[in-house]
Amino acid sequence: MNASGLVWPMLVQASLTISLFFLLGRVRTAAFKRGGVEIKRAALHEDVWPDEVLKVSNNLRNQFETPVLFYVLCFALIALAAVTPLAVGLAWLYVASRLAHAWVHVRSNHVPTRFRYFVVGLVALIALVVLVATKAFSV
Repeated sequence: MNASGLVWPMLVQASLTISLFFLLGRVRTAAFKRGGVEIKRAALHEDVWPDEVLKVSNNLRNQFETPVLFYVLCFALIALAAVTPLAVGLAWLYVASRLAHAWVHVRSNHVPTRFRYFVVGLVALIALVVLVATKAFSV
Protein backbone atom coordinates (compact mmCIF):
# COMPACT_ATOMS: atom_id res chain seq x y z
CA MET A 1 0.00 0.00 0.00
CA ASN A 2 1.10 3.54 -0.72
CA ALA A 3 2.52 5.73 2.09
CA SER A 4 -0.06 8.41 1.28
CA GLY A 5 -2.58 6.22 3.08
CA LEU A 6 -0.98 7.36 6.34
CA VAL A 7 -0.26 10.91 5.21
CA TRP A 8 -3.95 11.80 5.00
CA PRO A 9 -4.80 10.95 8.63
CA MET A 10 -1.64 12.79 9.73
CA LEU A 11 -2.77 15.87 7.77
CA VAL A 12 -6.21 15.71 9.37
CA GLN A 13 -4.64 15.46 12.83
CA ALA A 14 -2.35 18.40 12.05
CA SER A 15 -5.37 20.37 10.77
CA LEU A 16 -7.18 19.70 14.04
CA THR A 17 -4.24 21.13 15.96
CA ILE A 18 -4.03 24.22 13.73
CA SER A 19 -7.79 24.79 13.94
CA LEU A 20 -7.55 24.69 17.74
CA PHE A 21 -4.93 27.46 17.63
CA PHE A 22 -7.42 29.61 15.71
CA LEU A 23 -10.27 28.70 18.05
CA LEU A 24 -8.13 29.53 21.07
CA GLY A 25 -7.33 32.93 19.60
CA ARG A 26 -11.01 33.58 19.00
CA VAL A 27 -12.20 32.57 22.48
CA ARG A 28 -9.35 34.44 24.19
CA THR A 29 -10.10 37.60 22.22
CA ALA A 30 -13.81 37.33 23.08
CA ALA A 31 -13.03 36.80 26.77
CA PHE A 32 -10.66 39.75 26.81
CA LYS A 33 -13.23 41.99 25.12
CA ARG A 34 -15.86 40.99 27.69
CA GLY A 35 -13.50 42.21 30.40
CA GLY A 36 -12.25 40.68 33.57
CA VAL A 37 -9.06 39.25 32.06
CA GLU A 38 -5.91 40.98 33.26
CA ILE A 39 -3.64 40.74 30.24
CA LYS A 40 -0.51 41.19 32.34
CA ARG A 41 -1.51 38.34 34.64
CA ALA A 42 -2.68 36.18 31.71
CA ALA A 43 0.89 36.09 30.42
CA LEU A 44 1.89 33.84 33.33
CA HIS A 45 -1.29 32.46 34.89
CA GLU A 46 -3.93 30.28 33.28
CA ASP A 47 -6.39 30.91 36.11
CA VAL A 48 -7.32 34.35 34.76
CA TRP A 49 -9.15 32.84 31.80
CA PRO A 50 -12.79 31.72 31.93
CA ASP A 51 -13.66 28.03 31.57
CA GLU A 52 -14.50 28.24 27.86
CA VAL A 53 -10.95 29.44 27.18
CA LEU A 54 -9.38 26.85 29.47
CA LYS A 55 -11.24 24.02 27.74
CA VAL A 56 -9.80 24.99 24.36
CA SER A 57 -6.35 25.69 25.81
CA ASN A 58 -6.27 22.33 27.60
CA ASN A 59 -7.39 20.51 24.47
CA LEU A 60 -4.76 22.25 22.37
CA ARG A 61 -2.15 21.12 24.90
CA ASN A 62 -3.52 17.56 24.48
CA GLN A 63 -2.66 17.73 20.77
CA PHE A 64 1.02 17.66 21.72
CA GLU A 65 0.76 14.53 23.85
CA THR A 66 -0.43 11.25 22.27
CA PRO A 67 -0.58 12.75 18.75
CA VAL A 68 3.22 13.05 18.82
CA LEU A 69 3.42 9.28 19.30
CA PHE A 70 0.89 8.89 16.47
CA TYR A 71 3.11 10.85 14.07
CA VAL A 72 6.20 8.87 15.10
CA LEU A 73 4.41 5.57 14.56
CA CYS A 74 3.09 6.65 11.16
CA PHE A 75 6.54 7.75 10.01
CA ALA A 76 8.00 4.49 11.34
CA LEU A 77 5.45 2.49 9.35
CA ILE A 78 6.30 4.50 6.23
CA ALA A 79 10.05 4.03 6.80
CA LEU A 80 9.59 0.29 7.32
CA ALA A 81 7.41 0.01 4.19
CA ALA A 82 4.71 -1.40 6.44
CA VAL A 83 1.75 0.72 5.35
CA THR A 84 -1.11 -1.76 5.18
CA PRO A 85 -4.88 -1.33 5.09
CA LEU A 86 -4.90 -2.29 8.78
CA ALA A 87 -2.37 0.44 9.62
CA VAL A 88 -4.35 3.01 7.66
CA GLY A 89 -7.59 1.94 9.34
CA LEU A 90 -6.00 2.22 12.77
CA ALA A 91 -4.62 5.65 11.88
CA TRP A 92 -8.06 6.86 10.83
CA LEU A 93 -9.59 5.36 13.98
CA TYR A 94 -7.05 7.25 16.07
CA VAL A 95 -7.73 10.53 14.27
CA ALA A 96 -11.50 10.06 14.52
CA SER A 97 -11.12 9.50 18.26
CA ARG A 98 -9.05 12.70 18.55
CA LEU A 99 -11.64 14.69 16.61
CA ALA A 100 -14.43 13.36 18.83
CA HIS A 101 -12.33 13.93 21.97
CA ALA A 102 -11.65 17.54 20.94
CA TRP A 103 -15.31 18.15 20.13
CA VAL A 104 -16.42 16.93 23.56
CA HIS A 105 -13.55 18.69 25.35
CA VAL A 106 -14.20 22.17 23.94
CA ARG A 107 -17.99 21.90 24.14
CA SER A 108 -19.62 20.01 27.02
CA ASN A 109 -16.35 18.72 28.50
CA HIS A 110 -18.25 15.67 29.75
CA VAL A 111 -15.31 13.75 31.22
CA PRO A 112 -16.71 10.18 30.97
CA THR A 113 -17.47 10.65 27.25
CA ARG A 114 -14.16 12.35 26.65
CA PHE A 115 -12.37 9.49 28.41
CA ARG A 116 -14.11 6.89 26.21
CA TYR A 117 -12.80 8.63 23.08
CA PHE A 118 -9.35 8.84 24.65
CA VAL A 119 -9.36 5.09 25.32
CA VAL A 120 -10.38 4.34 21.72
CA GLY A 121 -7.43 6.42 20.50
CA LEU A 122 -5.09 4.78 22.98
CA VAL A 123 -6.11 1.30 21.83
CA ALA A 124 -5.48 2.35 18.21
CA LEU A 125 -2.04 3.64 19.21
CA ILE A 126 -1.19 0.42 21.02
CA ALA A 127 -2.18 -1.54 17.92
CA LEU A 128 0.04 0.74 15.79
CA VAL A 129 2.92 0.09 18.21
CA VAL A 130 2.38 -3.65 17.76
CA LEU A 131 2.41 -3.25 13.96
CA VAL A 132 5.66 -1.24 14.07
CA ALA A 133 7.30 -3.69 16.47
CA THR A 134 6.18 -6.69 14.46
CA LYS A 135 7.57 -5.23 11.24
CA ALA A 136 10.76 -3.88 12.85
CA PHE A 137 11.66 -7.21 14.45
CA SER A 138 10.78 -9.30 11.39
CA VAL A 139 13.29 -7.51 9.15
